[in-house]
Amino acid sequence: MVVPPLLRAVIMGPPGSGKGTVSARIIKHFGVKHLSSGDLLRDNMQKKTEVGILAKSYIDQGRLIPDDIMTQLMLNELKGLDRYNWLLDGFPRTVAQAEALDKECHVDTVIDLDVPFETIKCRLTARWIHPASGRVYNLEFSPPKVQGIDDITGEPLVQRDDDKPETVSKRLQAYDAQTKPVLEYYRKKGLLKSFSGTETNKIWPHIYAFLQTKLPDVSQKDAAIPR
Repeated sequence: MVVPPLLRAVIMGPPGSGKGTVSARIIKHFGVKHLSSGDLLRDNMQKKTEVGILAKSYIDQGRLIPDDIMTQLMLNELKGLDRYNWLLDGFPRTVAQAEALDKECHVDTVIDLDVPFETIKCRLTARWIHPASGRVYNLEFSPPKVQGIDDITGEPLVQRDDDKPETVSKRLQAYDAQTKPVLEYYRKKGLLKSFSGTETNKIWPHIYAFLQTKLPDVSQKDAAIPR
């Protein structure tokens, strides 16, 4: 019996492009281990680790975390996943990070969510949350019953600083400046697979079909209709 090679994949896309949703579907259907730099950073900040405290100081200033800190954080985590198929999310963000990753392991494919910035701006600035529960509302497709008020508790909703229009514009510009070269880096290596569109549900079937050529669908339920 031939054991298929392990899949080493990276998912890329601007903040608000649907990476979280797509990643969750990839995990469900293909059983890969998902390693998100954002989750890992939040975990470290919550636990107030040395890296977490350092990272928070950069984030609070609206600055990007230096390459060496992110690389060390992610590569340490990857050491424990050498026997699994995995999907990296939020890393590498710069060419230096991509080169450091290359030295440690061979990446097979890079999934790029190519969503127009205007779509993302509308999507993110329409997002409001109930801080105590984490409930998320979107003014466009899942608004609260009363504007600005949580459906369940009646408490006021807030907009995360990250989702305010001026911050969204800044984040998109930073992504563009830093990450476009990474896409180019992987394109030159023949590893980049771009999926364009404005709706995650329309992009997903194409990603699913592409990944099916590399891995079997491990989800039992609804296997015929990928959601």
